[in-house]
Amino acid sequence: MRYGLMMFLILFGFFAEAQENYSTITEKASEIMEVAKDDAGYGKALELYEKAFRAFPQNIDSDGLYNASILASKLKNNDKAFQYLMSLSSAKGSGYSFPGWNYILEEDAEKEYRNLLSDPRWNVLKKEAVQYKAQFYNELKEKEKEFYQVHKNRLKEIKDPEMLYREIRNLNPYQPKKDRDYSIVFKINDSVNTSFFIHFPASYNPQKKYTLMFFLHGAVRNNELADYQLADWNLGGWNRYYTKYADRNDVIMVFPRASKKYNWMLSDDGFFMIPEMLKQVKKTINIDDNKVFIAGHSNGATGSFSYLMKQPTQFAGFYGLNTYPKVFTGGTFVENIKNRSFINFSTDKDYYYPPNANDDFSKMMKGIQADYQEYRYNGFPHWFPQFDESEPAYQIIFKDLNARKRNPFPKEISWEFDDERYGNIDWISNIKLDTINRKIAGKKELNFKINKWLAYDDHDSLKEQNVDKYAFDFPRKSGKIKAEYNNNVFRVETSDIKSFSINISPEVVNLNEKVKVYVNGKLYFNRKINYNHEYLLENFLNTQDREQVWINYIDVKI
Repeated sequence: MRYGLMMFLILFGFFAEAQENYSTITEKASEIMEVAKDDAGYGKALELYEKAFRAFPQNIDSDGLYNASILASKLKNNDKAFQYLMSLSSAKGSGYSFPGWNYILEEDAEKEYRNLLSDPRWNVLKKEAVQYKAQFYNELKEKEKEFYQVHKNRLKEIKDPEMLYREIRNLNPYQPKKDRDYSIVFKINDSVNTSFFIHFPASYNPQKKYTLMFFLHGAVRNNELADYQLADWNLGGWNRYYTKYADRNDVIMVFPRASKKYNWMLSDDGFFMIPEMLKQVKKTINIDDNKVFIAGHSNGATGSFSYLMKQPTQFAGFYGLNTYPKVFTGGTFVENIKNRSFINFSTDKDYYYPPNANDDFSKMMKGIQADYQEYRYNGFPHWFPQFDESEPAYQIIFKDLNARKRNPFPKEISWEFDDERYGNIDWISNIKLDTINRKIAGKKELNFKINKWLAYDDHDSLKEQNVDKYAFDFPRKSGKIKAEYNNNVFRVETSDIKSFSINISPEVVNLNEKVKVYVNGKLYFNRKINYNHEYLLENFLNTQDREQVWINYIDVKI
């Protein structure tokens, strides 16, 4: 018995020690630091950080060095503080939340390190940090310059429109890339920049067309714009399975950065960002135009759903984890989903959107025969991607992504909108509203009531609350258009629309025969269509789409 008990204690001690790692030690140190109010508490926290540094030197990260330097400063141990700060200042490798210079030059640095300001080493350190910052941005600019390098094309020199069309369809000015990861500055307006981070497969070949996926982050209210991003911000943590399966399937990942003002959910000020980023990427990367997707979590999933509702033309499919399926800037016209697809991954412990509402939404989608799927994961909260059990959701996403392609020339289109900025869908464009006209049959609001919602109480327990709200809002009058084509004949039905354009492609119509357009049952157009060189070139430069190429258009006024 004694021998057995002794062996148990030895083995228990061995496993307990084996389970202790850099993360567990530094997390404990951080907790102590957070509540520490005197030198004894600061010293205890610092001892734990130093224990982690000694035991796991390969895991030392910027957060650890930063906290250790602050603790040493509070303890007025200047030598230690500067030791950690000097390591931090020049740090920029994997495991670092920010470039090291950021910690020395940030706005609160002098407050955090007030005990060091009179030490001559502080000014030396600050001067070095300024140099490191300049070096960092110079390296970013050089990488960005290389990222955008392409072979010169001759599109603007081609005068024959048929030849121009063929050249666009076969365009390949792309060059190899030196790296797998790039942080790219993105201009929002003359005074505001943000960025997107792009991650390539291991062996990017510019002669091959690649699938591309945007991942839209959540918590847009709490995020700030940044003119650069690091790999560690995007490729690990909650996004680890995107990285894993994108690498396995040769998918290029793009991670945009949003804020409370400029985002894909709460405001239209930033809604243009994803289509415009895609356009910039297509100029330099060989993207399969029919295999571009959007995914997101939380506010990002709502953003993915919003692009499906408002601006899906450039995309093949949409995915969301813990989605709130609603357009927050206008009406939610759910029949628009029938132009594309959506897969939602929900959880039954989600405060963001209740499971009963997801059930009702799924029933509505089935009722309109939409290409919509929902997968429910029970026992998980809103932050589902944090858990390893979320991995099957990503397997579903990438299986669907591999099998799905955009049809650039769908035979049928149905589109409803209440904002003319979003009056475009595939081969119907530039739709203008006329809300004075009477409605025609078939235009109705689809909606449902939500009467239960989950919310956290004062004890952080999730409780069901009674609510009385509609799933969607309809703050403005909308217009709707239904269109189809077959054998050079287009038939269009409109409601509250005063004008629109039909884009023409040689893949859709026979240019040797007349094209007929019927609008609300009456023949509106009946003649041949020729190439329009100016429109062909202008439209391509505006979209960079080599599959959905328009050679002319027919303007229609109701």
